[in-house]
Amino acid sequence: MYGGNRSDLRPLTEELARTWVRNLIDHDYAWIIEVGNRLIGHIRLDRVDLKDRRASLALGIEDRATLGVGVGPEAIDLVLRYAFDVLKLHRVSVRVVTYHKRAIRAYQKCGFVMEGREREAAFVDGAWHDDVMMGIIDREFNGRHDLIES
Repeated sequence: MYGGNRSDLRPLTEELARTWVRNLIDHDYAWIIEVGNRLIGHIRLDRVDLKDRRASLALGIEDRATLGVGVGPEAIDLVLRYAFDVLKLHRVSVRVVTYHKRAIRAYQKCGFVMEGREREAAFVDGAWHDDVMMGIIDREFNGRHDLIES
């Protein structure tokens, strides 16, 4: 769901998966996404600032077969719950390349709102694309979950 090359989605070899996991192990706020014992992606909180109580979110689903079945929103929701309930963050933001409609819908489904656009911020596959900035505040997340749980 992140904005790399559009043709980059592919199943990982065991060697690539091991390298990928090793790179994430040192990250304080990164998680591997597995489906049926298959490594299909990762999600992480970057630039975590506990003083200002904010962070940015990054999500990558690497296996095309698992796109569109709800794995992304489920992972986003779990990490937001951790960000707001455990880390006590106030705000989480995300940047999404505008052509990534599926990712934008997933973030909106989880309560993120559009906050702005940065023109021609990402150079992907030989062309410039805009980034959309999205964010969610703790009270928005908690309000959504209060409605769901009642």
